[in-house]
Amino acid sequence: MSQAVGGSSSSLIPFFDGEDYEYWKIKMRTFLKAEGLWTSVEKELIKPENEAGMSDAEKRKLDAARRSDASALSKIHMSVGKSIFLKISSTSTAKEAWDTLEQEFHGEENVRTINLQTLQRDFQNLKMKDSEIIQEYQTRVMTIVNQMRMYDEKVTDQFVVEKILISLTEKYAYVVAAIEQSEDLSTLTIIRELMGSLQAHEKRRFSQAEQSNDTAFQTKF
Repeated sequence: MSQAVGGSSSSLIPFFDGEDYEYWKIKMRTFLKAEGLWTSVEKELIKPENEAGMSDAEKRKLDAARRSDASALSKIHMSVGKSIFLKISSTSTAKEAWDTLEQEFHGEENVRTINLQTLQRDFQNLKMKDSEIIQEYQTRVMTIVNQMRMYDEKVTDQFVVEKILISLTEKYAYVVAAIEQSEDLSTLTIIRELMGSLQAHEKRRFSQAEQSNDTAFQTKF
């Protein structure tokens, strides 16, 4: 399970104990970027053949790179449990440690492909249920979208917006028509903007239904 370790909220290090690797990887990558250490993970630390012959400027640059790499490696060490640490304890650079974890936990390519294909099929088959409200359907959609993105699938907001619009129930047909008339769909690419519009229309519909019920009740009595 991915947790966090650290002394303050600003320095919490995502923790990995062997479960939910893709989730941890995204959080850890963001953390290292925020610390200015991600370059050390992306690029292997260069080990010069003749350090003695380097200029003072080159030595300072090398020392800075080594400190950055050591800091990144230290963060990775602190972010994993004992059983995981043993798998990377022999690595000497941040990139080596990261690549080792990738090879161990990223998953076999065929397994990843099958999982992604399953998610793609689930996304394609998504349809809003008659019993759902907009917020509930959004949660279902974004759960699948975020899982696909964790597999490095590029799912744009515009693609999600188009999917939502064509998969709403019939009772939202007039809402979609109203949005299409009032919005430039080519620019409506932010999911939260679409959901905000849908929820506003939904709230108005519920309010009108309540008023209609109240009127009918008063007329009856």
